[in-house]
Amino acid sequence: MKRRDAASDWVVEALALRLNTHEAATLVRKLYGSLKEWIQHGELTAGDALPSSRHLARALGVSRNTVLAAMDRLLAEGLLISRQGAGLYVADLPTLLTKTELPPHSPVRYSTRGNKLLALSGTLSQGHRAFAPGVPALDLFPREQWQRLLRRHYYHAQTAWMDYQTNGGLPELKTALCDYLRLSRAVRCQPEQIVITQGAQQAFELITQLLTDHGDSVWMEEPGYGGAQACFLASGLTVTPIPVDREGLNPSLAPANATAPRLIYVTPSHQYPSGVTMPVPRRLALLEHASRTGSWIIEDDYDSEFRYDTPPTPSLQGLAEQTSVIYVGTFSKVLYPGLRLGYLVLPITLAEDFRHAHARLHREGNYPVQSALAEFIANGHFTRHITRMRTAYRQRQACLRTALAPAVAKGLELSDGHAGMHLLARLNTRAQEDQLVERAGKVGITLSPLSRYYLSGNKHSGLVLGYAGSTEYELMEAGRWLSDAYLAIRDDS
Repeated sequence: MKRRDAASDWVVEALALRLNTHEAATLVRKLYGSLKEWIQHGELTAGDALPSSRHLARALGVSRNTVLAAMDRLLAEGLLISRQGAGLYVADLPTLLTKTELPPHSPVRYSTRGNKLLALSGTLSQGHRAFAPGVPALDLFPREQWQRLLRRHYYHAQTAWMDYQTNGGLPELKTALCDYLRLSRAVRCQPEQIVITQGAQQAFELITQLLTDHGDSVWMEEPGYGGAQACFLASGLTVTPIPVDREGLNPSLAPANATAPRLIYVTPSHQYPSGVTMPVPRRLALLEHASRTGSWIIEDDYDSEFRYDTPPTPSLQGLAEQTSVIYVGTFSKVLYPGLRLGYLVLPITLAEDFRHAHARLHREGNYPVQSALAEFIANGHFTRHITRMRTAYRQRQACLRTALAPAVAKGLELSDGHAGMHLLARLNTRAQEDQLVERAGKVGITLSPLSRYYLSGNKHSGLVLGYAGSTEYELMEAGRWLSDAYLAIRDDS
């Protein structure tokens, strides 16, 4: 048996140093954490005796209860053992608990599906960094008004809201949303056709879970939205990219051997990321194609409120009485992403089953927030906020165009910008795209390469430039930098 003082000297000295640090932790936590670390790292090995609690307390200048509390945690976790009449000793631990015995790190093996997901499009938003796509004007959101609403609705929250919910969302919110969609988007709906979700992404997942089987075909816009691409791939669907032309997704460009799709995903009011709007003849052709093939159309209406020279385009869903369209909307772009609220407008034949599935799979809730949002919409605050954002985004886009004017004069091609929260800058080569993205990252600017929005090998080069989430000053500064950088690489190439 090892002598009682075998580890005492260095343990006491090392603990004394640890206790004198300025870490924001209690004495018990410092003692416990230090001893656990040394045991797991192999600095204290099996059979090593620890100083007695009395000796340790006296040497460290702490109470004995503090030492005993730390030792009790280590005993409870099996890191120490107590020997009758002999004190505490380090337990004989499995070798995997000690870092010195760990094998070298091997590369993580992801699934085939996982590798596809990790290689998908788009750059994750970096908050208010210039050009981050999909970020709204958080600096202009009516925070005080919204906070007052939230406080009141939390204070008066019904006890029933604390239970599991199976309504597909707060009835008052569905009613307010239904009134808004019928008026502003020409959506044909009743409140019972709406299911409130935790964002558009959850809505996509619910659609794939209920309407598709593994291996089913989904037609996806090419280039297209990475969030939808990720959802479809994660669901095990066969994603067929369909090229986007000047009128949006073109069914006639589908591969000759393409399987009839179970789902067709489109952003017809403002295609993401190209920015084109699908005209009525193309919409009618798409509805006819879906009817003929028995496909469901997912209409992602993510930012249609923001049009600058014409009224918002009526929804695809509202064009036909008997429709195969599932309309998906989100509050992430018109209010703020952290709200985590979206919605589905479903054909009446699907609504009840989707409501049940949503309650079972996702445990809907957060009714006080939904109640505050219902009042925000019903009292006109929502519409006024959208109007204010539309004006601000028009001005911010104009600032960005001014800053990029020297580059445009030398060949940089920008999308028309009639709607939305981003512009598309087309580039001549992949090398230009790579160079600009690399240079931007070094100066804290987010550039999303267009090539990463493609699933097939036929990729075009460009940049998706979000402007809604940055101030006019930030856009002018970042825009001038981008213009200069473009001219520099253009002259070099």
